[in-house]
Amino acid sequence: MRLNKLLWLFLLVLTLTLAACAGDGEPEGDANEGGGDTSEEEGDGEAASESGGDLTIAIGADVVSLSAHGSNDVPSSNVQENIYETLTTLDENQEVQPGLAEDWEEVDETTWDFHLREGVTFHDGAELTAEVVKMNFERLMDDKIASPRAFLLEAVESVEVRDEYTVRINLKYPYAPLLANLAHSGTGIMSPNIIEKDYAQMEEGGDVDTYINQNPVGTGPFVFEEWTPGESVVLTRNDNYWGKPAKLDSVTFKVVTEQSSRIAELETGTSHVADAIGPNNVSRVEGMPNAKVVQEPSVSLSYVGFNVQKAPFDDQKVRQAISMAINKEEIIQGVYNGVGIPAIGPLAPPVFGYDESVDGLEYDPERAQELLAEAGHEDGFSTTLWTNDNEQRVDTAVTIQSQLEEIGIDVEIQELEWGAYLERTANGEHDMFILGWSTVTSDADYGMYPLFHSSQVGDPGNRSFLKNDELDKVLDEARRETNPEERQKLYTKAQEMLVEIAPMIYIHHQEYLLGVSNTVKDFGIDAQGIYQIKQAYIEK
Repeated sequence: MRLNKLLWLFLLVLTLTLAACAGDGEPEGDANEGGGDTSEEEGDGEAASESGGDLTIAIGADVVSLSAHGSNDVPSSNVQENIYETLTTLDENQEVQPGLAEDWEEVDETTWDFHLREGVTFHDGAELTAEVVKMNFERLMDDKIASPRAFLLEAVESVEVRDEYTVRINLKYPYAPLLANLAHSGTGIMSPNIIEKDYAQMEEGGDVDTYINQNPVGTGPFVFEEWTPGESVVLTRNDNYWGKPAKLDSVTFKVVTEQSSRIAELETGTSHVADAIGPNNVSRVEGMPNAKVVQEPSVSLSYVGFNVQKAPFDDQKVRQAISMAINKEEIIQGVYNGVGIPAIGPLAPPVFGYDESVDGLEYDPERAQELLAEAGHEDGFSTTLWTNDNEQRVDTAVTIQSQLEEIGIDVEIQELEWGAYLERTANGEHDMFILGWSTVTSDADYGMYPLFHSSQVGDPGNRSFLKNDELDKVLDEARRETNPEERQKLYTKAQEMLVEIAPMIYIHHQEYLLGVSNTVKDFGIDAQGIYQIKQAYIEK
């Protein structure tokens, strides 16, 4: 059912408050990006009576990295969230809550002290201390590591150890999103032992994260068991967890790339959860006697990006023309069955910085034709459009191919494997590409800086390879501004600029659709696309 903006916003607030959950028919649970229920007291090591089971989740793409500092993609984050933990977390209302840091204080506008929980140990027995946090943050900022998540701490000048359990973060400038950024899985705290061993193998000529990818160790509710690339990742419960232990015995993230195959796995009981079932399969899953649909609004964006360094996409008029030749409504209705709302820019309505008064480029094929002619392409041109094997993205590519043909643009669709897709778009080998971005901190800094700032080209997120000095200046000012009203004005300006620059076509803000077995209780997915499995269990 297609939702208008007001109804969609009402449902989003409602579902974020309750956190969509496949329990006993009553939505409950948390939706925090940090991966832990921050309201829980420290546990006594005993699992709840509702415990046990080996959960299998059929996912559409393999993880790319098991290092907290590795690839910034959702499949990887979903696994990392359960191995590592962060200093802060975000609750179901996107408010910052304690994580590994039990409290913190703002010493002055560029100095923050974080007080760590005492008695927390890593899966390998190492103790969580301020020195370990310092080691993790310095590695994330290390140019030799070249982490695509380094932008999370770009405002950090230095990290100090004040005492065994107090770490100080010194900022280069006041930075409003700091606490939210520290809830991102990219700032997850890894064992000092694996950091040291990964640096050691790098000294011998090895690649970054080679050791960590084979031996990920954190403080989280689940312990790494094995990763068989292209097949699965297996985690088991951490019985020595500092907080309330997970209920599941294990969770397996099973790679099943075909959407229909994931649904078949759910139907036969081979998998308990089928990720990304697609709007066209909702009725099929709803008709299963053994499963149900979990639907959750998101803070994500689906988009079509241009490589603005390549002709003819280095011409703003060409980018605007293609943007105006794309009928988003046709894509949302035809590909997504009306699930989600059209995007006018990169930010979803619940994200701080979103401005509904900004007018995007409307569908206008006649004007698109005029702009092409003005750019010297009245007869059109040929190009390629890349996508991975996500079925909705492939269908979107086919729809765009047909729509652009009407204004004389011949599009060849090329489908790539997920890992290769991320690598090659990060290298700038593409013309056009289809991808998504989830603003996991619910702050415009995360929703715009990595996507559009010139310092973030490639792997961090700016796969359009946009370099615009004026936009950079606005984004820099916005992340330094601490007054919310002034920040909003700057982000409004940035959104208005992006309409004209047109580095990408903003398609829609989607909703997550999963199929979940009726035997699975207290399982959910949050607005960032992260599974909530810590308190899930399988009813026997």
